[in-house]
Amino acid sequence: MRDIVTALTEVVIALFAVSSMLSVGLANRLMAVIRPLRWIQMVARILVANFVLVPAVVLLLTWLIPIATPLRYGLILVSLGAGAPFFIKLSSTAGASLRLTASMLLLLLPTTIIVMPLVVPLLLPGAEASPLAIATPLVLTMLLPLAVGLVVREQRPDLARRLQPVMSKVATVSLLALVIGTVAANLDAIVRVGWRAALVALLTVLFAFTVGYLLGGLDPDNREVVGLGTGQRNIAAATVVASQSIGLPETVVMVVVTSLIGLAVLFPIARILWQREYARHPG
Repeated sequence: MRDIVTALTEVVIALFAVSSMLSVGLANRLMAVIRPLRWIQMVARILVANFVLVPAVVLLLTWLIPIATPLRYGLILVSLGAGAPFFIKLSSTAGASLRLTASMLLLLLPTTIIVMPLVVPLLLPGAEASPLAIATPLVLTMLLPLAVGLVVREQRPDLARRLQPVMSKVATVSLLALVIGTVAANLDAIVRVGWRAALVALLTVLFAFTVGYLLGGLDPDNREVVGLGTGQRNIAAATVVASQSIGLPETVVMVVVTSLIGLAVLFPIARILWQREYARHPG
C-alpha cells in the first residue's frame, strides 16, 4: 500500500509542477518575464542568498546542533537546491508578483542544475551529482511547461486566457493531494527523524526566508517574492541527488521532512504577506 501511495505521490508532484509552470507561462509575456533579470544587483543578491548564504547557515547549524550524518546530508542537499514549483503557489497566496516569480525561477533553476553537481562532491565526500539526473526532471516538469505557456501566451492569447484558470485550479488540487500523500507515505519515517533535525530544518527555512526578504530590495513586492523564493528550496533536485547519489534512506526522509516543514511555515507567512498587501492596496 505504501508503495502505491509513493508512486501516486510522484505522479502528483509532476502534475503540480507542470500545471503550476504552465499557469505562470500562460499568464505572462516572455519579455515581461525576462526583463527583471536585467537588474544585475538584484540577480546578484538572489544568487548569493540562495547559493552562498543558505548553504553556509546549514553547515553552521549542523555544526552547532549535531545530527546524524545521513540527516545532515539531506539538509545540505536541500540548501543547495533553489527554484521550486511550490514557490508559484506561495507567491499567489501572498498576492505577490507572479511575473517576478517566473523570472526568479528562470534564474534559479538553471543555476541549481549547474551548482549541485559541482558543490555536492565537495561538501558530501563520496557523493556524486549527475547533471543529467538533476536537469532532466527539472527541465521536463518546470522549464519546458513554462516555455510552452509563454509561447501560447504570445501566439494565442485568447487560448491562454481560457487555459490559465484551469491550470491554476489543477495546481491547487494537486498541491493538497501532494501534502496528504507525502505525509501518508512517510509518516513513520518522519516521526523517527527526531526533534534536533526538525529544529535545524525549521531554522533553515526561517533563515532562508529572512535573508531573501532582506536582500529583496526596497520594493515590498520584490522583498516578498525573493523571500518566499529563497525560503522554498528545490525539493525535487534534492530528492534526485539524495536517492541516486547518496543512497541513504534517512537522507531522503530528511529532504521530505524539510519540505513539509517548509510548507507548514511558508504558507502562513504567505498569508500574512497577503494581508499586508491588502492593507496597502485595499482596492
